[in-house]
Amino acid sequence: MKKMLLALGLSSALLGGSVTWAEEAVTATAPTEEIAVLDVTEELSTSDTEAVAAEALAEPVVAEAIAAEEATLDTGDTAWILVSTALVLLMTIPGLALFYGGMVRKKNVLSTMAHSFVAAAVVSLVWVVIGYTLAFGEGNAFIGSLDKFMLSGITTDALSGTIPEILFVIFQMTFAIITVAIISGSIAERMKFGAFVAFITIWVIVVYAPITHWVWGGGWLGNDGALDFAGGTVVHINSGVAGLVAAYMLGKRMGLGRESMAPHNLALTVVGASLIWVGWFGFNGGSALGANGSAGYALVVTQVAAAAAAISWLITEKIARGKGSVLGAASGAVAGLVVITPAAGFVTVGGALAMGLIGGVVCFWGITGLKRALKADDSLDAFGLHGVGGIVGALLTAVFASSFIMGDDAPTNVLHQLWIQLEGVLATIAYSAILTFIILKVIDLVIGIRVESDDERMGLDLSQHGERVE
Repeated sequence: MKKMLLALGLSSALLGGSVTWAEEAVTATAPTEEIAVLDVTEELSTSDTEAVAAEALAEPVVAEAIAAEEATLDTGDTAWILVSTALVLLMTIPGLALFYGGMVRKKNVLSTMAHSFVAAAVVSLVWVVIGYTLAFGEGNAFIGSLDKFMLSGITTDALSGTIPEILFVIFQMTFAIITVAIISGSIAERMKFGAFVAFITIWVIVVYAPITHWVWGGGWLGNDGALDFAGGTVVHINSGVAGLVAAYMLGKRMGLGRESMAPHNLALTVVGASLIWVGWFGFNGGSALGANGSAGYALVVTQVAAAAAAISWLITEKIARGKGSVLGAASGAVAGLVVITPAAGFVTVGGALAMGLIGGVVCFWGITGLKRALKADDSLDAFGLHGVGGIVGALLTAVFASSFIMGDDAPTNVLHQLWIQLEGVLATIAYSAILTFIILKVIDLVIGIRVESDDERMGLDLSQHGERVE
């Protein structure tokens, strides 16, 4: 638009203005003076040309200033995001900590829960120092700049839409926290605690922040039209793939296939899954960034998808194994929550129902048949639930995105949108896998990533933390 206005102004100067244009210009500047009619062949002076160009260049600045003046704080939106922030943090501590903690052997329960707890501590610091600016700062198509390093320039009055930007900072922080914590499900019972801390510190900066920028921070995937309402690619595919790579690099747990690896306390897992389910309302509903109909609809489709996936998982498990387990119901609900995440703001209830039913079946296959085929010891099925569920959800978003919800923003060509979604899936898989491998390889060379055999047999609670559950 700037170039167009400038070109029009300059061409008018070269060709000469019409009599009518000249009369209006003189009238506007000197209404009490005699109006002089310009000859159509008279050219504008250099000063007039520069004035026209300056006016054209100034218009976008004025428009931006007006837009800034119109942006106002909405207390209802702010209140909802405050609540949503707390709900998303609840998903990690205590939700995911309990969900994972109940599924490991008794000698590793504290170390497993510590992964989620320390993720909240480490990522919080990394995020405010450099993570947020790399994800949401002004930059290029691939990474944000350092203009908001240590949250520089973010005052209490600064807004992000209708909410304080500082609130947006911590809301997005909780997404980074749970993404890192999900990875711990793949490496449970055999990774050094110090290596885990080093890994997540680097991973948030090098992997999570750039992918977040691609999708939500003005990067290339978002500009291409990729649909990811609350983190199908950013959170779930990203963490699932990273977990799978980490599982390969760590190797299988000692005694796997020969010794019992049964969960020590499924009651903790069910409580954890329940907290995750409740917290997911903040995860998906909060991603509307407002207390509005979009948030309300996101809550409904989230509930429907989780319920549908739990049922389809139980039915599939009953057919395959003869019984539907409580762990299966909890895992199915999580699978449905993962699948609906990228689509929560784009699909109808019917679409959510279909996505949940599909997600429950596919994720059951992900932790059984696919897991056996991959031959990776994904201890607590981070890839089978989050990686597979995220991929399914991202692709089905293109299929079920509805104009009933999205209006004119809805995709008009399903195949084209499916390609865009696939592009995001493949880019996330490739980037996350390669960078995760590099990070872990460097850490392994420096301090090692797997505990010693004797420490693993003793249990990580004692060997890494000097504590145990009696």
